[in-house]
Amino acid sequence: MSRHATYKFRLYVAGDAPNSLQAIANLTELCRTFFANHYTIEVVDVFKEPKRALVDSVFMTPTLMKVSPSPVRTIVGTLSPIQPVLEALGLNASQKESRSQARVREPHP
Repeated sequence: MSRHATYKFRLYVAGDAPNSLQAIANLTELCRTFFANHYTIEVVDVFKEPKRALVDSVFMTPTLMKVSPSPVRTIVGTLSPIQPVLEALGLNASQKESRSQARVREPHP
């Protein structure tokens, strides 16, 4: 994937539940670290917009959808640890190696 591609993410959360807040923080940090100013994040609260979640077949939260660039990918969870998240987003090894200093917050026990 191009380093200058614009990434569009849609994160489905359940209000201010701890896992939802953790996913928002982790996604924000990941985007700032790996995509600089080449991303947008749309947060959808399933309590406020349940029909949107159903349209996208989201039945658990937090759920992240990478809408673009293609292909669309879906990840469930708090988005940590970072390595599996990067792989699920389809980033290649050279991108991961060149940016290996990223830190994503782990959920609090």
